Amino acid sequence: MIKHKSIALLSAIFLVIIQVLPVKAAADTSAHLPTTPIQHLVVVMQENHTFDNYFGTYPGANGIPTDVKMPVDPSNPSAGYVSPWHIGNSTITDLSHSSSTFADQFNNGKMDGFVSALNARNQDGKLAMGYYNGSDIPYYWNLADNYVLFDQFFSSAKDGSSANHMYWVMGSSPVVPKGVNLSDVLANTPTIFDSLQAAGVSWKFYVQNYDPTITYRDVYNKGNRESQVIWVPLLNFDRFIDDPTLSSHIVDLSQYFSDLDNGTLPAVSYIVPSGASEHPPSSLMSGQRFVKSILQELERSSAWDSSAFLLLYDDWGGWYDHVTPPQVDEFGYGPRVPGILVSPYAKASYIDNTVLDFTSVLKFIEQNWNIAPLSQRDANANNFLSAFDFNQAPRLPIFLPLTRIAAPPVKKDPSTVIYLGYGGALCLSLSIIAIANHRSKRNNVDKPNERGEA
Repeated sequence: MIKHKSIALLSAIFLVIIQVLPVKAAADTSAHLPTTPIQHLVVVMQENHTFDNYFGTYPGANGIPTDVKMPVDPSNPSAGYVSPWHIGNSTITDLSHSSSTFADQFNNGKMDGFVSALNARNQDGKLAMGYYNGSDIPYYWNLADNYVLFDQFFSSAKDGSSANHMYWVMGSSPVVPKGVNLSDVLANTPTIFDSLQAAGVSWKFYVQNYDPTITYRDVYNKGNRESQVIWVPLLNFDRFIDDPTLSSHIVDLSQYFSDLDNGTLPAVSYIVPSGASEHPPSSLMSGQRFVKSILQELERSSAWDSSAFLLLYDDWGGWYDHVTPPQVDEFGYGPRVPGILVSPYAKASYIDNTVLDFTSVLKFIEQNWNIAPLSQRDANANNFLSAFDFNQAPRLPIFLPLTRIAAPPVKKDPSTVIYLGYGGALCLSLSIIAIANHRSKRNNVDKPNERGEA
């Protein structure tokens, strides 16, 4: 009898255990479930343009001031001035955009050294004042017309690609003492992907034309591919190179399309280009095709209704921008860069003037998936939640063309002026087309070719 009671007691305990364990696992997972309808964040980082360079003439935005003139020599008014000019189809070389160039262009907040800084570096200073418009980057202006354009998005660092990409993944840029290897400094520095991994939140870093053999250890033996190590900063971390659990998350861009097809898009996706970065003197149309292919596939997928797509540019590239960047610490901010948000929950035809930087991406991830901040920068950063309307029903995708279309009315924050544009009948027709496309089989998708030129 005692034996039977013991067996019964053990059986009861076992039943309690198998019932309790799944509940505990679910509780652990639920701690990092999205706090908004956004279950998938896709961020594409392109290269080297300021807001004024791309959207300085965009209606309703904080663009190029009327009659602005940049002195050839700030200390000598008689040297003359350079006015902003439309670049159009002209090919522009890579402009100097080092930290010292920024310091000269910034000129203690006067923002009057854009021409003289390039002249001092044996470049034509006039180039800095060039800008593009909707005829040159029609796809991006079409996106801005229909979704959210950020006109106060700043680069995180007063420097070039390396520093700003570091802020994008870790909320800071490492200070490397003389005689110390960067990899040693990074060994104990957490990134947003370490946090996601620990929280059990899925992530991937997609790289156009990815070559896993190109890391900080042998980049200079691989030809002209050092940009991969700069644009994928994780390739400077030993653990993201050597640990298969982490390195398996850094993949070729082709995997992004497969993940969308298979319904396995991770919660957080970072995407960087190779041959379609828009880094001068590369083709702007190639870059637009590249971005369109990524966004269009997302729009056609089952993930669309719960996604947010963010297009950013890593630094100012030496171009003019009239807004003095706030100096939040000794390292930044740097100049404004273009920023566009596309989502079924994005406000329509909206210009958002919240002050943001690349650590705002981290802030969104941390708040949306309940993850602790990495640094003081992202802890203090503004979020871009103001660009969403989670009370609206998810919008159907709008498959916008690579040619310019008439713009609908642009909305701004309540304190600013509303720009009256075009497009009532056109918006209706686009919605009808979007519904038809959304229900049809995916076909004729613009995917990057094997050379990565999109």
